[in-house]
Amino acid sequence: MAPNAKPPVCKVMNYGKYKYEMSKKEKEAKKNQKVINIKEMRMSPNIEEHDLNVKAGKTIEFLKNGNKVKVSVRFKGRQLGHTEAGRKVLLKFAELTSEYGTIDKQPKMEGRNMVMFLVSKND
Repeated sequence: MAPNAKPPVCKVMNYGKYKYEMSKKEKEAKKNQKVINIKEMRMSPNIEEHDLNVKAGKTIEFLKNGNKVKVSVRFKGRQLGHTEAGRKVLLKFAELTSEYGTIDKQPKMEGRNMVMFLVSKND
């Protein structure tokens, strides 16, 4: 109980009962934790308006559930020369979902993808 005391003090106890109480405390701590899942939305730089709206609707659903959303634009071939088109798509997407979420990380190139993270506003 008190290892630094002079003389050392200890307590005689039932080890099985002690382990049981510790496991109950751990379960209680786990119950209070909030798990944040990361969902991903992928699109291309030349996505059509309706497709963008459908994906925005699904993303809003994710944000309402408290999930973090990774929005990525994948570039293929010559599209890599026009990354500004992907940035425009991501910023427009952020504008569509701005009522429910905010930009956590600004659009940034990662290899062939441009990635942006959105988080729920109610956090």
